[in-house]
Amino acid sequence: MSEQAPLRNTFKKTERLHHRTLVEGLFSRGKSIYAFPLRMVWRQWTPEELDKAFCSHRPEGIDRLQMLVTIPKKKRRHAVDRVLMRRRVREAYRLRHTALRQELMAANAEGTLSLGFIWLDNRNADFATVEAAMEELLEKLRRKL
Repeated sequence: MSEQAPLRNTFKKTERLHHRTLVEGLFSRGKSIYAFPLRMVWRQWTPEELDKAFCSHRPEGIDRLQMLVTIPKKKRRHAVDRVLMRRRVREAYRLRHTALRQELMAANAEGTLSLGFIWLDNRNADFATVEAAMEELLEKLRRKL
């Protein structure tokens, strides 16, 4: 009786995009998709590109799918608003990213997919708006891959 455990909608530390070289590469050579109030920049890295991006060796903890969220201070002046929007975007991503992750695993492609979400609106949005935009962005990305 080997039942598979159901996939959990978690957001692990390895899924966070935090390496400077990967972030710079994402924003310098990435492609953009828009769904107001979010813009998604994405880049697919091959294993060779990942090896070249780092001087000595590729660090541990780079997942097949990594993301970051940025809420510009120019758009949301108060820190509490930036934190609120960052949490809403991250939660919408956490709930919606499993289909994209499954497609990446099924494709058996090596490397990683980096995603960056940028807030575009001057006002806070409710969670339903953020979730709808996130779903639209991830669907557009799945069609492009």
